[in-house]
Amino acid sequence: MTFSYQTALVWLRRDLRLQDHAAFYHALKTSRAVVAVFIFDDDILAELPRDDRRVDFIWQSLAALKAELQRHGGDVLVRRGQPRARIPELAAELGAQAVFCNRDYEPAAIARDAEVASLLAERGVAFHDSKDQVVFERDEILTAAGKPFTVFTPYKNAWLKRLDPFHLKAYPVARYLANLQPRPPEPMPTLAEIGFQPSDLASLPITPGAAGADALFADFARRIGHYKTVRDYPAIKGVSYLSAHLRFGTISIRQLAAFAWHDGGEGAMCWLGELIWRDFYQQILWHRPDAAGRAFKREYENLAFPNRRDWFDAWREGRTGYPLVDAAMRQLNHSGYMHNRLRMVAASFLVKDLLVDWRWGERCFAEKLLDFDLAANNGGWQWAASTGCDAQPYFRIFNPVSQSEKFDADGRFIRRYLPEIAALPDKLLHAPWTATREQLAAAGVRLGVDYPYPVVDHATQRQLALELFKRG
Repeated sequence: MTFSYQTALVWLRRDLRLQDHAAFYHALKTSRAVVAVFIFDDDILAELPRDDRRVDFIWQSLAALKAELQRHGGDVLVRRGQPRARIPELAAELGAQAVFCNRDYEPAAIARDAEVASLLAERGVAFHDSKDQVVFERDEILTAAGKPFTVFTPYKNAWLKRLDPFHLKAYPVARYLANLQPRPPEPMPTLAEIGFQPSDLASLPITPGAAGADALFADFARRIGHYKTVRDYPAIKGVSYLSAHLRFGTISIRQLAAFAWHDGGEGAMCWLGELIWRDFYQQILWHRPDAAGRAFKREYENLAFPNRRDWFDAWREGRTGYPLVDAAMRQLNHSGYMHNRLRMVAASFLVKDLLVDWRWGERCFAEKLLDFDLAANNGGWQWAASTGCDAQPYFRIFNPVSQSEKFDADGRFIRRYLPEIAALPDKLLHAPWTATREQLAAAGVRLGVDYPYPVVDHATQRQLALELFKRG
């Protein structure tokens, strides 16, 4: 075999697995000796709480990957610092002629990679990046006029029309593992050594690493046939729970999309549609990086939101008086996870009922979600706020009570997170303020003491939201 490089680095980021890994494949196939590296980025770490679950998830996933590579005679070199300094330093230290990585589509990551590539080029080191975290990227799916799609359904149709087995083919990394550079095992920095402490991740129903992802996927594969009919009900085990694993790349998007596509059933194809949403939001962010901080629909950039801080705090802490919204926010605060239907309801309530700028909510989710992804979070919030990529006009406003009655009719989800009102009958649980004094007393509920009165009236706020958007 003829090699292009004697030594190469694989720079891991949001792709913490070995199987079906584009950068590993290309590096191993073209290089005599390959070393994997991961940099805990100081610029990112500085903004996080010291017990951030995501750092814990990454650390544990890295530890698992490190052990897997060590079984094959290799290792992952884990460092802390700024990648623009550390990657060129490591390339020089190890005598690498090339650095391989998988592409990231966030504006800051694009700028970071361009800077690293430039610094490497000054030293004569090649920089190769590959598509890995999406099925179709950047401008691979365009309209007939050669423009990016800004509405999901036409994008989805074009995506499916373009799809063929080649796009879902796994990279055969195992075939080339002999080209890992043999290394004595190197101790991994502890969380404390990178400035963090263990989080409560161990108490949550999620296992980091590729093994954790594989176990979740195997479980979901047995349930996928029912996905379409149960996915909107937060008290039912209907979704995949793979979002954090997709975010950190402990499982391959190609593997998941291939499974759904080959299954072809109603549930599988519905779920494939959710995976296509990921691609859609990533290409939106790539084409419109300004949307990361501004309204995608420019006419809504300067909406005059009142932005009452006390209402925002009530929403964030799960005490708005609307049980489904409060249960959703308590789920987020407790676990770092929120069911997708509830993300839409909670976001709509903040923007359209409480009249708080969507960016406030977006930042809150960014701080708390274990599966936080800039493209998906921004896209979802702008969709809910009617400032983003959506064919529906601004007067789509979720009614938090009817959503509760429809998707948690027996109150199982609400009771899990709002035990203070659990004794209310099902029909009153969705709107406790409609209960009589006698009904409240029978359930042991004191509104305004045990559980708050609604902070706003939905009908009133709906009209105010419509007026706010009409003014633009």
